[in-house]
Amino acid sequence: MGQLEDMAMFVRIVEAGGIGKAAEQLNLAKSAVSRRLVELETRLDTRLLIRTTRKSSLTDAGQSYYQQALKIIDDVAELNTKTSCSDATLQGILRVAVPLSFSIMHLTPAIDEFSKLHPQLSIVLDFADRQIDLVEEGFELAIRIGVLKDSSLQAKRITPIRHVLVASPVYLEQEGGPKQLSDLAKHRYLQYGTASHTTINAVTPKGKKQKVQVNAKIKATNGDFLRDMAIAGHGISLLPTFLTWQALCSGDLVEVLGDHQLLETSAYAVYPQTRFLSQRARAFIDFLTERFGDNPYWDRR
Repeated sequence: MGQLEDMAMFVRIVEAGGIGKAAEQLNLAKSAVSRRLVELETRLDTRLLIRTTRKSSLTDAGQSYYQQALKIIDDVAELNTKTSCSDATLQGILRVAVPLSFSIMHLTPAIDEFSKLHPQLSIVLDFADRQIDLVEEGFELAIRIGVLKDSSLQAKRITPIRHVLVASPVYLEQEGGPKQLSDLAKHRYLQYGTASHTTINAVTPKGKKQKVQVNAKIKATNGDFLRDMAIAGHGISLLPTFLTWQALCSGDLVEVLGDHQLLETSAYAVYPQTRFLSQRARAFIDFLTERFGDNPYWDRR
């Protein structure tokens, strides 16, 4: 192994939080990673990590080596990207963390097409709505929906995410539809999340901002479940159009207060600021941005 590979291995140990996790991410035996670390420290004639049975911590020399190794690895990656052809074959492993519902419904066909375009590229996906630590868990990027709060990440907007209030025709026939936003307080509401209450904000057709606090009959952390409960007639729910578009087209759901402007967020590709983005990651982000665009197919009704 060359010095650059040893640097990359050391960076992975630091960011994974230990030799064991690094070995898993590198698909190597723990003993092999441990041996290479000892060889690196012997060659440098200094201790980089203080290892105990529970955790590892950087020495001062290790902290300095880690920072310099990061810069060198990113510089080499950038040089390779600038030097290689723009249409060069994508290789290696692309590790991406993705949100569950959006990915099953919309990323599955997109990744199918992307994978066929780049058959030599391996893709590892983590399907979960939790916000993972990209660096510690070894992911190049994540797809996230909503307001971004982590200032340590870079972000590129992929597509807008619009929301609608929906209910089943049967529910609206039995209960009557709300005429204005404040009427929602009188209706059964299906809430995303488990907070004690939810406030819905909207802008009326006349441009007036309004909000109403609703009381949930059912709370859940999965949008597919809430959509299906709305279809079954259990109440009104505020859901993204990427989840409701088919039910709206089929008539299983009806838009409520459709003349009001409701929540709009975005789907983003996020990645660590400290890292040079690989060619495969850039190609994936560009592919999704072009595929979905500013007017994604689920909003073309």
